[in-house]
This record gives sequence, C-alpha cells and structure tokens, in this order.
Amino acid sequence: MSATTYIQQDRSGLARVLPLFGWLRRYDRVTLRYDLIAGLTVAVMLVPQSMAYAALAGMPPVTGLYASIVPLLVYALLGTSGSLAVGPVAITALMTSAALAPLADGNPARYAALAGLLALLVGAIQALMGVLRLGVLVNFMSHSVLSGFTSAAAIVIAASQIKDLFGLKAGRAETFPEIVESVWHSATTAHGLTILVSLASVAGLVLLRRYVPKLPGALLIVAGVTAVSAALSFGERGVKILTDVPGGIPAPALPALSAQDIQALLPAAVAIALVAYMEGIAVAKALAAKSRQQVSPNQELVAVGAANVSAGLFQAFPVAGGFSRSAVNFSAGARTPVATVLTAVMVALTALVLTPAFYHLPKAVLAAIVVVAVLGLVDRKGAVTAWRARRSDGVTLALTFLVTLVFGVEPGLAAGVAFSLGVFLWRSARPHTAELGRVPGTDTYRNVARYTGLSTDPRVAVIRVDGPLYFANAQLLEDRLLTLAEQREGLEAIVLDASAISDTDADGAHALAELRERVAARGVVLHLATVRGPVRDLLDRAGVWRPIRDAGHVHRDITDALAETGHKASIPRQTMSGPDRPTVSQEVL
Repeated sequence: MSATTYIQQDRSGLARVLPLFGWLRRYDRVTLRYDLIAGLTVAVMLVPQSMAYAALAGMPPVTGLYASIVPLLVYALLGTSGSLAVGPVAITALMTSAALAPLADGNPARYAALAGLLALLVGAIQALMGVLRLGVLVNFMSHSVLSGFTSAAAIVIAASQIKDLFGLKAGRAETFPEIVESVWHSATTAHGLTILVSLASVAGLVLLRRYVPKLPGALLIVAGVTAVSAALSFGERGVKILTDVPGGIPAPALPALSAQDIQALLPAAVAIALVAYMEGIAVAKALAAKSRQQVSPNQELVAVGAANVSAGLFQAFPVAGGFSRSAVNFSAGARTPVATVLTAVMVALTALVLTPAFYHLPKAVLAAIVVVAVLGLVDRKGAVTAWRARRSDGVTLALTFLVTLVFGVEPGLAAGVAFSLGVFLWRSARPHTAELGRVPGTDTYRNVARYTGLSTDPRVAVIRVDGPLYFANAQLLEDRLLTLAEQREGLEAIVLDASAISDTDADGAHALAELRERVAARGVVLHLATVRGPVRDLLDRAGVWRPIRDAGHVHRDITDALAETGHKASIPRQTMSGPDRPTVSQEVL
C-alpha cells in the first residue's frame, strides 16, 4: 500500500486530550473500508488468542475476552498509533501468572481479584510515567536485555503448556527447572487422546500459517476441533474441555484487597509496566515509520496505562500492544484506531452471544495456540548478532536468558537491567582516549594508533577524550595525562581536544584544574581546544575557565592550539603498518 493513503492525525484542540478525534476529522469512506477489514481480521485472530493467553495467565479463558473489549476502546480513544493492536499478550500473561500464583494460595476468587489489582497498578504506573514524561526510562532496558528475556520467557511459556498438551495431572510450576521436574514426575499420567488432539492442533496451526497465512488459522482450528469434540464426546473420554463459559460483559468494580497485597504486587507491576510499554512502543514506532504517521511515546504510556486500568476494573488482567496482532492489523489495512474499536465490538458480540459455542473446546487447543505463537519469539539471530557486535552485549543477553529461565521472569529482568547498567557505568568510567596526528597537507587530525603517515611532534601531545568528563572518570583521565607528562621525554605541551567531551561536572572541572597545575610543575603546558558551550559554561561557573583563558591556553581548534605552542606537528610518525591498516583517507571521526 502507498504511504500516501494513510491519513495523518490532527493534534489540535480536543485531539490533544482525546487523540481519536484527531483521526476522525479527516475520516472518509475509503479509510473506513480499510479499518473495517482490519478490525474484523484482528477480531477473528484475537478471540482464540485472548482465551489462550488468559489460561496462560492462570485466569478463566473468558477473562481474555474481557481484556479485549473495554481496554481496546480506551486505547483507541487515547492512543496515537493507527495500527497498534492492544490486548492480552504472552509475555505479560506469563509475568502475571508468576506474580499471582504465590499470593493466591490456590483460591480462584482471590487470584482473579489479585489479577484485577495488578492491572490497576500496571495502568497507574504507566499513566503516571506518561504524565511525568518518563518514557525515556525504558531506554535503560537494552535490546540485549529484552532479547534474552523474551527468548527465555518464550521457552518457559511453551514448557508450561506441556501439562495441557499431554493431559498431565501435574501441579503448577513457574520456572523452567520446576516445570521440567513437574512434567517428569507426572509423565505416567499422560492422556493418549489429549496428545492426539494437541498434535492435530499444532500441525494444523503450523500448516495453515505456512501455506495459507491469510486464513484465520487459530479460529479455524478452534472451530474444527470443538465441533469434533462435541460430536465424539471428548469430554467424556478424559479430554479436559472448557465446559460452561460465562456469557455477557462484567460490570466495572474495584477489587477489594488490602494494602499488603498492593505492596506485594508492586515490584511485579513495575516490571510488567516497563516490559508491556517497551513491547508496544517498539512495534508502534516500526509501523508508524512505514505509514509515515507520528507516535507520541508519552501519550502511548497514558493510553496503555488507561487501558490497563480499565482491564483491572472489568475483571481482566494486564494488557499490552502485541507484535503479531499489530503486524496483522497493519497488513490488513488498518489506518486509524477505529479498526481497534471495530475489533472490540466483534469481541464484545462474541462474549455476549457465542460463549456457549466454546463448551466443548479442549484446553489442549488453547495450549497449542500459545505454543505456536510464542516459539517465534526465540531470538536466535539476535543472540548471535549481539555476541559478534560486542562481547558484553552477548554476555548481557546470555545472563538475562539464563536467570529468566532458571529463576523466573522478574529476577531475570532485574539481573539483565542491573548488569547492563553496570557495564554502561564501567564503560563511561573508562572513556576511550586517543593521541592524534595531523594528516599531511591538511588541518585534519586522526588517531595515531589506527592510521599511518600522520605528522606529529614529540614536544606536543594532542589528546582526544571520547566521552563526558565527570566524577566517575575524572581521576582516571587526570592520571592518564599526568602519566603521559611524566613518561614522555621532551614534552612541552598537551593539547586536550575537547570536541568529544559532551558534558562535565564539578569533579571534572576540579580534575582539569588540578591536572593543569600538576603538569605545569613538570614544565608542561595544558591547552584546551574545541571546547563545547555547555562544558565551557560549567568550567566558568566552577572558576576554572577564566584562568586558562586569560593565560591564552584556550583555542578554537587543534590547529590554533599548535600554532600557539609554536609547533607544527610536521614530523612523520610511522607507528603502524601492514595491509590491514586503513589509509588516512578512510578515517572516520
């Protein structure tokens, strides 16, 4: 489809508060036709998926329908993406189950109340982040962390469905080792007919996805197997079926729980809020780039947060923007959130009228839908790429993957974020420094450790610091330059190229002043070149800038600094050789 057929959202007036009205101002019949097709397509996919993900979350399957009605309408009213499909997703369903199972003590009513409270907390956290414009916080969850977490969670999700796929009489387990142990001890209770139903369902889903992807494979398998189950009385032959599925839509209500429950659920709510937002905003931005529409990250936080609050009020569980359904929504032609409204209407009709049709649906079919959906989340290519690009990224991904797999979703996420932040701090505390030489015949300076044929002068060292100068690295950089002044014989001046120093603080300013004094005691003059405005302002406030400037040791660029020292850096320095070294003309700053 051409990007020119996508209408753009008007964000003036009432649309600033309720973005849906910004779409409706330019709405026409052509757009309605696209949205109608997309809305119906996603609804056909969402009905069986939402019930399967509800079961994965430990909730009654019908609550998946509840999570796919009002939350979708709320997101459509407040969201800024024309293609994002909000609703139950596998990762948040798994995290919901892991958070609620230890607190519910096997009580279904308490479990459902806790799920509603968790959705309210997730929504409140997301909405508050959006109002305070804190969407940037999710940037601390790197791609390596998210990839490792998602891959491990997908394996845990798939393993957790073995119980229903094989009809095992196994207890509930959360981590991968616990699931393996539970399956091993209950292997003798496997049910033959249930296994056949599972094999047929998985095979049908895979074949339909591969050969006729345009057909609603999950809905066809649900309808077909349910019909066979009713005709052959699978329920009476030992296959676990849904039996009575309540009809209608529940009235909104606040879950009646204590402050202790809120305190117990808060860590899980924070984790789910961040993961759910990251999953949604990533796909929303990707689709917006294709349609040339604009997405507001902070408004998306408010919209998804409000959707989660409504999910908590309507006896559901946390929701998020999903990868697969959003891709289907976009490919089916969705232009605006009106497509989401139409999806919610179709799901509501299903909840009101069609729930009796699910009586004979085997639970193994829902498990098969989950397994086929999540196995595509295992990111093998991302793991290889991360390891090749930088070993620390690969280690971050592997650590997150292993901890999630062995200890659970929250410890895995926490370990990955903590480790990646530790790596970031370690790197920033040890910024890259380079000694520069002049490209002959030019005023361009390059790293002498990487390129040959550069002109240098043994009496002057031109040093570039690639990173901010702040409390974590100020002492290290001071020591490096002081060591250079002590060890290089005949050194008369150090030119500090500050073009790559983007920021500094009081510690950095103090270190610079101290360095200037200490190298001066050794007969070496410190010159500053290409100092950025914000850095200069802070040095001035710290009382460091004026003494250096008044001494004539601040310069516009490296060339001016060298001219001031009286040295032209004209002595060729052949430090590197070999066919693997790039030529000077290939240098990139």
